[in-house]
Amino acid sequence: MHIVLHAFGKITLFFTAGAIYVATHKTKISELNGIGRKMPFTMAAFTAGAISMIGIPPLGGFLSKWFLGIGAIEAGQLSIILVLAMSTILNACYFLPVVYAAFFKEPDTSDAHHSTAEAYGGIQEAPPMMVTALMLTATGAVALFFKPSVFLDLARMVTASVTGGV
Repeated sequence: MHIVLHAFGKITLFFTAGAIYVATHKTKISELNGIGRKMPFTMAAFTAGAISMIGIPPLGGFLSKWFLGIGAIEAGQLSIILVLAMSTILNACYFLPVVYAAFFKEPDTSDAHHSTAEAYGGIQEAPPMMVTALMLTATGAVALFFKPSVFLDLARMVTASVTGGV
């Protein structure tokens, strides 16, 4: 279940990176200031993927970390709780600044050759098929929070068949 929930968040992030590159040819995070205003669907999907990876409800990544944490407590493996907490903190430290910059910072115009209008003037969302794909995976990350039983039931069936129903 963790693999599936993690995958929905992660693939959303990869899809958004691809969409940003296709639409802007930008490859550095430092170049993304204000891009959320020009690519709102892409950056909303990025935000959903980031929140899922951090493990904040209502995204599937929260349930993934929750079930791992419950399992660690039941198994007496409290060091796993520390690993999950560190993962949450690190994910927040590197994803939240990107979300903040995309929606709340002004585009960088320190380059003498670019005005604010030139920085993002002609940029718009990536092609519709790309945006559709990343919106579907972001929606999946949300939907799996509310209906995780789809993959949880599958995981239980696999586990039961491997352990002989024990």
